Amino acid sequence: MLGYIRLVGLTTGALVYLFILALILGHRRPRNFERLLFLLTLSIFLIYAAGLLQTNAEIQYGSAPAVTAVFCAGLAALGSLFFLPLVWQTFLGYSRQVRGEPGSLAQRIITAGLWLLPLVAVGLSAGGFSQGGRFELKSGLMLLLGRGKLGVNAGIVLCALLSLRIALQPSSRIERRLGVLLFCASVPVSVLLFISNGSASLVEYEIDALAASAFLVGAVPGAAVIYFAVKENFLDYGSQRNLVYALTAMSIAVLYFALVRRVSGWLEPVLPPEATAAILIFVLIFLFEPLERLIGPVLYRRFRERFGKLQVLSGELRERAGHGDVARLIAETEERIQREFGLGAVRISVPADPGAQALESPGGLGHAVRLPLMKEGKEIGALEAASTGSYLTGETSAALEFLAEQLPAMIDLARLIEEKLRLERELAERERMAVLGQMAASVSHNLRNPLSSMKTVLQVQLENPGLPFDVRHDCALVVDEIDRMSAKLTQLLRFAKPSVNGQRVAAVALAKQTAALFGRDAERRNVRLESACPSREVFVLASGDGLSEVLSNLIVNGMEAQPEGGRVRISLETDVAGDRLEVVVEDDGPGISRELRAKIFEPYFTTKATGTGLGLSIVARRVAEMGGTIACESPLHEGKGTRFRLTLPLAPDAEGGRQA
Repeated sequence: MLGYIRLVGLTTGALVYLFILALILGHRRPRNFERLLFLLTLSIFLIYAAGLLQTNAEIQYGSAPAVTAVFCAGLAALGSLFFLPLVWQTFLGYSRQVRGEPGSLAQRIITAGLWLLPLVAVGLSAGGFSQGGRFELKSGLMLLLGRGKLGVNAGIVLCALLSLRIALQPSSRIERRLGVLLFCASVPVSVLLFISNGSASLVEYEIDALAASAFLVGAVPGAAVIYFAVKENFLDYGSQRNLVYALTAMSIAVLYFALVRRVSGWLEPVLPPEATAAILIFVLIFLFEPLERLIGPVLYRRFRERFGKLQVLSGELRERAGHGDVARLIAETEERIQREFGLGAVRISVPADPGAQALESPGGLGHAVRLPLMKEGKEIGALEAASTGSYLTGETSAALEFLAEQLPAMIDLARLIEEKLRLERELAERERMAVLGQMAASVSHNLRNPLSSMKTVLQVQLENPGLPFDVRHDCALVVDEIDRMSAKLTQLLRFAKPSVNGQRVAAVALAKQTAALFGRDAERRNVRLESACPSREVFVLASGDGLSEVLSNLIVNGMEAQPEGGRVRISLETDVAGDRLEVVVEDDGPGISRELRAKIFEPYFTTKATGTGLGLSIVARRVAEMGGTIACESPLHEGKGTRFRLTLPLAPDAEGGRQA
C-alpha cells in the first residue's frame, strides 16, 4: 500500500513539473529567467522521473533490474547535483529581470561558489567509480546521489528562505501569495527529507513513508506555480490558454492510460489485459455526454468573459479616439493589445510602410501575424502582432481580427476630432490675433505720434552747435531709445497683422535682394554672408512681404548669434517631387540646445537681454500662413551651428502646370 502511495506522489509530481516544462517551452520568452526556471524544473522532474521509474520497476519485477537501477540513479544524481545552485540563480534571475532589483557583488560570489559544489561532489565521488581496479558505475552513482540528497535538502531550505523573503517584501498580491505557498510547502518537505535522511533509528518502512510524504508534498510548489500562471496570469503564462488546455488534456489522458494499465494488471488472473483495456477505453464513450455537460458551461463562461473584456477594450479605445491625437491613440492601442493578450510585440502602421521589415517576435522564437486595416475596400494600414512563444491561439487571433475591423473607424474618429480641435484652436488664435492687432494698432497710434514729436524736438536740439557735450550725448541716447521703441512697435504690428498670401513670388530674386540689403551690415559685423541660389527663377505661392520678413529675421538672427564674426549662408533648392521650394538659412553660431529648440517659436520667448521674443514667432507664423513648414536643426558640428529649414509650395507656371 505504501508503494502505491509513493507511486501516486511520484506520478503527480512528475506530471506537475512536466506540465510546467511544457508551459515554459510553449511560452519561450527570451529571458535568462525563463531558461533558469526551465532548468530548475527539469532537475526536479528528473528526480521525480527517476523515483517513478524505480517504483514502477519494483512493482513490476519485485526489485529493479541492475540496468534500470543504474539509469534511475543517474537521473536522480543529475537532478540532485544542480538543484541547489539552480534554486539560488532562478530566484536571483526573478529578482533582477521580473522585479527589477539590482544585483550585487556578493550575489555573484555566492553564485560562483554554489556552482562549484557539483564539481566538488563529483571529485569526492570519483573513487566510487573504481573498486579494486574495476569500473563500478552503480557505486559511483550512488555516492553522487548521496551527496546530491544533501544538495536537495539545502536547496529546499534555501527555497523556503527566499520564498519568505518575497512574501515579506513589498510586492504584488500574487507574489506575496505565491511566496507564502512556496514557503509553507518547502518547510514540511525539508523537515521530512531531513528526518528520513538523517535519522539512523528509523526502520525502512518509516523511511519509505516519510519519502512518500515528501514526494507528495513536493508537488505542491509546482501546482502553485501552475495555478497562479493559469488563474492569475503569473509571468504572462496564462495567455497561452490553448496550450494550457492541451497540456491538461494530455495529463488526464496519461493518467487514464496509466490507470488502464494498472487495472489490467490487477484483473489479469480473471481477464486478459487486452480485454480489460478495451472495456475501460469503451467506457469513455459513455463519459462524453457528462463531460460535455461539465465542460460546455465552463467554455461558454470563458467565451463570454473574453468577449466581454474585448468589448470593454474596444469601448475604451473608442473613448480614447474621441479625444483626438491619432499618434497617441495608436501608441496606447499597441500597449493595451500587447498587455491584454500577453504578446511579445505589437505594431500598428497607418499608413502601412511597404519598405518596412515585417514584425518579428522577441528572440525570433514566436509567431507573427499581419492583419490589414481596411476602409472602403482599401488597405489604409496594418496591425502586426507577435507572440513570445508558440503560435497565436485561436481566441487571440479572432480578437485581433475583431480589433483590426474596429481600428479604421477609431482612427477616422480621432482624425476628425483632431482636425476639429485644430480648427477650433486656429479660430481662437485668429480671434486672439485680431484682438491683439486692434490693440497693437491702437498702441501704435497713441505712442508713435508722441515719439515722433519727441524725436523731432531732440533732433532740432542736436543741430544746435552751442549745445553742451554732455547734453548732446544724452539727447543722442534718447533718440536711439526712441528708434528702438519704434522698431518694437513695428515688430508688434507685424506679429499681429496677417500677411496677404496666394501671390506668385519670385523667390530667387527676393532672396538675392534680401541678402544684398544686409551685405553692409554683415561687413560691419565681420560676418561672411553667402548665398546659393538656382540659376533659373523659382516662383512660390506666398506673400512677397511675408517671405522677405522671414528671410530678414533669419539672417539677422544668424548675424546676431556671431558677435565675433562668422558665416551666414542662405540656399534655395526645389525638392525631388518638384512641388515645393526648400530654403535653408545656416550659421556658425554657438547652436541651440534641445530644451530651447522646443520654445524658440513661441511668442515672447527670448534669450537676448534686449529682445522682444517675436522674431522667430513671426517667422513661424508667416511660414504657416504661406502653407509651408519650418524646422530647426542644431547643433550641426562640434556642438556649434544652427540651420533653419523651411519649405514653401511652388506656384504653378504661367500655363497653370507645374514648374519645370
